[in-house]
Amino acid sequence: MDSLIELIGKLNDFVYTYILIILLVGVGLYFTIRTNFVQIRMFPEMFKVLGDKTSNKDEVSAFQAFCISAASRVGSANIAGVALAIATGGPGAIFWMWVVAIIGMATGFIESLLAQVYKVKDGNQFRGGPSYYIQTALGKRGLAVFFAVLISVTFGLIFNSLQANTLANALDEAFNFNKLIVGLLVAAATGLIIYGGVQRISKISSIVVPVMAIFYIGVVLFVMILNYTQIPSVFLLIVQDAFGLREATTGTVIGALVLGARRGLFSNEAGMGSVPHAAAAAHVTHPVKQGLVQSLGVFFDTIIVCSATAFAILLSDVYQTGAVDGVALTQASLSDHLGSWAVGFVAISIFFFAFTSLFGNYYYGESNIQFIKEGTVWLHVYRIAVIIMVVVGSMIGIELAWQMADVFMAITAAVNLVVILLISKVAFATIKDYQEQRKSGKDPVFFQKNIPGLKGADAWNEEKEKGN
Repeated sequence: MDSLIELIGKLNDFVYTYILIILLVGVGLYFTIRTNFVQIRMFPEMFKVLGDKTSNKDEVSAFQAFCISAASRVGSANIAGVALAIATGGPGAIFWMWVVAIIGMATGFIESLLAQVYKVKDGNQFRGGPSYYIQTALGKRGLAVFFAVLISVTFGLIFNSLQANTLANALDEAFNFNKLIVGLLVAAATGLIIYGGVQRISKISSIVVPVMAIFYIGVVLFVMILNYTQIPSVFLLIVQDAFGLREATTGTVIGALVLGARRGLFSNEAGMGSVPHAAAAAHVTHPVKQGLVQSLGVFFDTIIVCSATAFAILLSDVYQTGAVDGVALTQASLSDHLGSWAVGFVAISIFFFAFTSLFGNYYYGESNIQFIKEGTVWLHVYRIAVIIMVVVGSMIGIELAWQMADVFMAITAAVNLVVILLISKVAFATIKDYQEQRKSGKDPVFFQKNIPGLKGADAWNEEKEKGN
């Protein structure tokens, strides 16, 4: 087992250092420049479109789609992943996590916009994502099916096993719960929810995610208030460590960059091709609106939630001992600030964050299973596999869980980044259409005919109702 972990680790180091970092930063910078810094210029607009209502209670609103994606995003990476990045890459890893997130806001905007353009009708709902725009915009059914299989395995099986692993470890650390029992109970609860469909997923996510995020961030803000005099020095520590201006706690500058990018990508998923599935489900009047909403999701996930965890850890000295990592480091750090009750608080937080991630991740897989072949047989097989992997994930070692997640994440992101780069002209034309309507004082409404030569955007035909 140790040799397998070592082999996967070496593969991850090579892929992230020499391939994915270049792709992530390069593509993100290109989209940032081509959109005239959309993540900064249109930041206030993101909050405005987040409140758009739907005309039918059975439709998925922009906010509900945001919560589905947040259910997947806000999970292990925000609490355990940040701690792991600091433990192995030093405080400087947080700086690079921020950089990747800010650049990634433009990437997340483009991929979610494209998912909206090429979404398809499924009864009263919409489905979409990279597989859909690969097939429609590029005309490559084989590549689309490959990506559909890849995203289904990555999120529904691999990432869900990691979420279950973090959840079981947190409860074991806090309450000495048996990991197998935890895995079985969580698997049963997951099954009840995923068999309820996207509406049940979106409704539960829209309640649980905001409430838990507010509680968690509130506690960490309290820690920051208690230690407000140390906050400037923590900022300085992060920046100095990122550029090697001080003796690194662990690793090198390159190591901090790679770890920050890894944990940042796993946390906010910008460019990975996962969030577009939630974005496509939304009923909005223009694709740009949901692109903006999901760009805001990247900001919320990394700049807000991940930073909260990072400051809680760095305001304590526990991370310097190297005695613990992952979720245990976050628990130990908050316990150092607030007392032993914080260990249980983090366990409960990670339970809800990771639990909502389970069915948020599942939804991405379901959308792709339906893309490969309509029907219920393979969907039932997939649901059973997801439930089994929750149990398996609760039992495996933490290092293997993270290494496997990194491998699949890298492959998924690499494919999607190249694809959205190839079809980005459609996205740029759609942004132009939105801006022109905004300038004329309209609430932008999109039709397929708005973009000359656009094909395959049948959900946006003019005979369709405004509430697309």
